[in-house]
Amino acid sequence: MAVPGIGALAPDFDLPRDGGGRVSLSDFHGRPLVLFFYPKDDTTGCTAESLAFTALAPEFEAAGAAVIGMSPDSAACHDKFIKKHRLSVALASDEEKTTLQAYGVWKEKSMYGRNFMGVERTTFLIRQDGTIATIWRKVKVQGHAETVLEAVRNLAA
Repeated sequence: MAVPGIGALAPDFDLPRDGGGRVSLSDFHGRPLVLFFYPKDDTTGCTAESLAFTALAPEFEAAGAAVIGMSPDSAACHDKFIKKHRLSVALASDEEKTTLQAYGVWKEKSMYGRNFMGVERTTFLIRQDGTIATIWRKVKVQGHAETVLEAVRNLAA
């Protein structure tokens, strides 16, 4: 499966989300979407990233963009994560990993000499027409949400 690049049409998805609903790419046609992929609910880096996007949620909204986080955790796990940390961003569940694979973020990783499959922390900024404007791979959490917000604002300019 080819990994989408800048200018490509973003792969479609229709997945369970927190709160018992579903979320799909087509829900956001006509407005920019920030889609951030993260490895696991309630881990240090993933919590910090989700909290950073939550803190800036009003500014993303003012810029006309929606924000969705996605991991292979279940929707029930997302509900606990949101409640525990008072998150305001939507979280999609890709337990089957089809969307993670379509976006090229399900990768072989290595930690402490052990190889395993997992999510590479990556963010996609998707334009109103469904094409990919920007991709941040191997994201470092500190300052990332602010960088993405600036890109959203520039997209709208």
